[in-house]
Amino acid sequence: MQWLLQLQLPAAQFYHVAADNDFLYQVYGSQQDNSSVGIQTRSDHGFIDRGDWDAVGGGESGYIVPDPRDSNIVYADDEGPIFTRFDRRTNQAQSIQEWPEDPNGYSAATQKYRYTWTMPIVISAHNPDVIYHSSQYVFRSNDAGHTWTIISPDLTRNDKSKQQDSGGPLTKDQYTVEYYDTVFTLAESPKQEGLLWAGTDDGWIQLTRDGGKNWANVTPKDVPEWAMISLIEASPFETGTAYAAVDAHKLDNFKPYIFKTTDFGKNWTKIITGLPDNSYVHAVREDPKRKGLLYAGTETGIWVSFNDGGNWQALQLNLPNTPIHDMIVHDDDLVVATHGRSFWVLDDISPLRQAAASVAAEVAHLFTPRTAWRTRIGHVNPRRYPIGENPPSGAILYYYLKEEQKESAKLEILDAQGKVIRAFTSEEKKTEEAPEEWERDNPEEHIPGKAGLSLFTWDLRYEPPVKIPRAVYDAGDPIAPLVLPGTYQVRLTVGGKAQTASLEVKMDARVRTSAEDLRKQFDLLLKLRDRQDEMNKAIIAIRDLRGQLQALEKRLGPSPASKSDASDPPNPVVTASTDLRKKIGTIEEELIQVNGRSTEDFANYPTRLESKFAYLQNVTDSADTAPTAAEEAVFAELDQRLEAQLAKWRDVLAKDVLALNETMRKNNVALIAPAAMPAR
Repeated sequence: MQWLLQLQLPAAQFYHVAADNDFLYQVYGSQQDNSSVGIQTRSDHGFIDRGDWDAVGGGESGYIVPDPRDSNIVYADDEGPIFTRFDRRTNQAQSIQEWPEDPNGYSAATQKYRYTWTMPIVISAHNPDVIYHSSQYVFRSNDAGHTWTIISPDLTRNDKSKQQDSGGPLTKDQYTVEYYDTVFTLAESPKQEGLLWAGTDDGWIQLTRDGGKNWANVTPKDVPEWAMISLIEASPFETGTAYAAVDAHKLDNFKPYIFKTTDFGKNWTKIITGLPDNSYVHAVREDPKRKGLLYAGTETGIWVSFNDGGNWQALQLNLPNTPIHDMIVHDDDLVVATHGRSFWVLDDISPLRQAAASVAAEVAHLFTPRTAWRTRIGHVNPRRYPIGENPPSGAILYYYLKEEQKESAKLEILDAQGKVIRAFTSEEKKTEEAPEEWERDNPEEHIPGKAGLSLFTWDLRYEPPVKIPRAVYDAGDPIAPLVLPGTYQVRLTVGGKAQTASLEVKMDARVRTSAEDLRKQFDLLLKLRDRQDEMNKAIIAIRDLRGQLQALEKRLGPSPASKSDASDPPNPVVTASTDLRKKIGTIEEELIQVNGRSTEDFANYPTRLESKFAYLQNVTDSADTAPTAAEEAVFAELDQRLEAQLAKWRDVLAKDVLALNETMRKNNVALIAPAAMPAR
């Protein structure tokens, strides 16, 4: 057990959720006993911190909806008549209440308009100048809330016995939170302008197909009397189809209720098979890209149906067991508003959209990946801090394996010419890394080989240079260039059988750098990668050769200088080996700082070519721009210095090693050779 600061607990109770259309989109909601929130779902510094969210008008309850054309404008309501239009540019929240009269202390029966804790806000998908809001009536504004028109009669039961004084007998409790007989949910059909569904907190569903001129009560007969219509979802595929989530827990009825109609409410079907009997439903949504793929938010978690509600199964994964009050599908993400554990995002629901019974029968299945955005947002998860987590950075690749693989599975990325530019296997090879000095996420190097659905994130980079075991770099490890925007292929090979899927990589929508300048940067970074690869292989080979020479000298005895009897004749092999070891040591010391054990060592021991190349590579890769003249010039100089040392190494291989082997042959000693480096 331990005490935690309040700010360390992701415990916000959100009522609803909405998203804007920005690149790197934000989500919005009101949190109980706190403020409204507009927060990034990813940031450019690798995680989501306090600076990535702000209050956007409204208050602790209600709906929040950003203008789909301009995320600086946010509409938000709160208890009672509070309703604001917030402008981020001025930080002003303009009141746009339909009737700005203070209702506190009065019963609902005395009010011109009955508002409660959460009142729906809908911006029309057909005309974003149109905003809908509600009390016991439905309101419409065509001028950003400056004027409002009532477009419905009282759509509730309007039972005056349930609109009397709240609280007592010592004191009343009337802040509109307790007001009853209100329109609790509104939904506009994405298929037909003017088709509106309204659900009330006293158990009725009403429908208009002509923009509010005529309304019909289309309540399902199986809705418990006085239950709350918690949320209505109008189908994005069929005009007459809608789904309703009904909450009857205030009637001591904890059963789940979801209803579906395909004929404008004339007939309804209850669709709850598979849902737990004691977990009432707050919200239901239909996926906008796959018809009949439904999501349900209940008091205890989240559920999915692949057959239009015919059956439900849990979609909990790593989501805490908590009430799910609302959900939205935004692009390829599923965003949920929990009532106790803040916002959560299921990044990339492509496998859900592509799921089919046939997939489970396959030995392996590669899902078609969604578009990957070439950004530099990164992913860092320093667990010691109270921060939100960025989604995986790069291309999210999903695949299914029927069984755990005995043989290594392979995942390859191919460019437009069919050339493999990156390859991963499920075989976990031992690597010798220097101890980590900073908390960071290391790149993934192996794909999962376990049975079931696996996720692997490719960082959109080419194959990196060969790694030097336990190498320490002064200012950034060696990297490979990011791929250029374009179409690539993902190839999964399992049990000798390969399957491919297309992957589109698009440029960060905020970047305006030309394709020509991106190519210049890519070309220089690829040269840096290739030269580092040559250098690193040479360093590894030098160290391997040194190991052989040391073993040889140990086997043949001490060198003449270390012998106690200087009159003994020198061993020519040991002498040649010692001289060669010193020679290659001189080359190595120019390529890499051999005394570097941590980054602090470079304050005392100067950096060598290995760190200088990595440094230049990282600064050249710092932004999506063409290389500077200075970067080009430094590369040219470093390239010459590297070539001078590599030429010496090649000369050692061509002459000195051969000469040593010749000496060994004459003295009947087994030959040596540097170990061959595997191809990249």
